[in-house]
Amino acid sequence: MLVLSRKKNESIVINDNIIVVVVDVRGDKVRLGVNAPSDVTVHRKEVYDAIQRQTSVHAFSVNTTDDLSAAAGSAEMESEPPKPEAAAPKTKPIAKKVIKKKT
Repeated sequence: MLVLSRKKNESIVINDNIIVVVVDVRGDKVRLGVNAPSDVTVHRKEVYDAIQRQTSVHAFSVNTTDDLSAAAGSAEMESEPPKPEAAAPKTKPIAKKVIKKKT
């Protein structure tokens, strides 16, 4: 692991296209700003771990479903096509009521 020291408003560059800036330091908290291309995902570690757990649970359930399907002798499991989401009801714009004072 590379360990770097940076002060407020100083930055590091990763792979020529990712810039990490120390935005603020307050006590034991450091605020970082990350400037990265839109195709690069950036997550806090705990969020990344939760995504990985969810992905692995989904992969396990898909594999289990495939195994059960094969055991039943069926090449494919039939399922209903996804239903389109209901569109939000259209609302009329609220007109501002102008009250004129009598002069």
